[in-house]
Amino acid sequence: MNVIVSNKYQAMLTTLDVDVIKSINGEFTPGELANQFNNFFYNKMILDITAIKDYKQIAVIQELSVSFDMNKVIILLDDSEEANAPMYLSQLVSMGIYNFTRNLDAIKFLIDNPNTYKDVASYHNMEGVASQVPDMNGIGGVFGSMKTRVIGFKNVTSHAGSTTLVYMLKKHLEQAYKVVAVELDKNDFAFFSDESLKSISTLEFAAFVAMHQDLEAILVDLGDDGSETGCTDVVYLIEPGIIKLNKLIREDPKVFDKLKDKKVVLNRSILSNKDVSDFEYESNSKVFFNIPYIDDKKDHHKVMDEFGIALGFAKLKNPNGGKSKLFGLFK
Repeated sequence: MNVIVSNKYQAMLTTLDVDVIKSINGEFTPGELANQFNNFFYNKMILDITAIKDYKQIAVIQELSVSFDMNKVIILLDDSEEANAPMYLSQLVSMGIYNFTRNLDAIKFLIDNPNTYKDVASYHNMEGVASQVPDMNGIGGVFGSMKTRVIGFKNVTSHAGSTTLVYMLKKHLEQAYKVVAVELDKNDFAFFSDESLKSISTLEFAAFVAMHQDLEAILVDLGDDGSETGCTDVVYLIEPGIIKLNKLIREDPKVFDKLKDKKVVLNRSILSNKDVSDFEYESNSKVFFNIPYIDDKKDHHKVMDEFGIALGFAKLKNPNGGKSKLFGLFK
């Protein structure tokens, strides 16, 4: 069942042929909506953007993105110049808000077929300039090249090493890429004595991404509970010790169902290739990469090069020496 939050388009939304469990009308702050719906179960929220007080201010939409799982929200844009400006739409995408349209039929489609970044990448204007306002009467977008990759690293088992892994991957990537590492809502980076590492709040994240669009990658330490909103990709870390795995399964028996088709990385792992195969079989999941215990005091590790290349950073030095080759046919 779905909920509808309407204002200017109340009459139009009443004609929408979807199952509705609750409908409210008026103007609300993101905080007021969060108080009403954070403990309310629903499939999708269909949100008339004019129902948000001061919605033309992107900071207000940023507050909304922090308060809600935006994968469950479909925003019906109005016809205002501000809410359809290229920079406004680009900032929506930067916040991880992918489901927006001005088309009533598109709302019905998005309920069962939510957009991914690929569908709205054409609205993500990384240069801050667009030649024209995108046609919002359609449902999705055409895949475009993204200049900055925003990759989140999230612990699935508690304290699975996201902070140290982000720090070490950043050190490897910066040999060939313009990259920055940032942690959200914590200050663990202080222990690395590296002033290039950034610590900010979730509320500052969208602005941080916008300010670093000249970079090729932003690595984000999400810790155990950080919001994935704004990340173009997320790596899910599991420390595969028996105690941690048993605790994980007891807390959430369906955790591996939720991780299906996601980048699951074993970190601080002592598993052999055969052990990884057994893990995949028993958990009915696919492991993207297996990272062993590594010494974070050393500057370079072959496995971190391999991990970076697996993530698509092909300019890293080949772990076997020399330039990376596409197929490695000739040694």
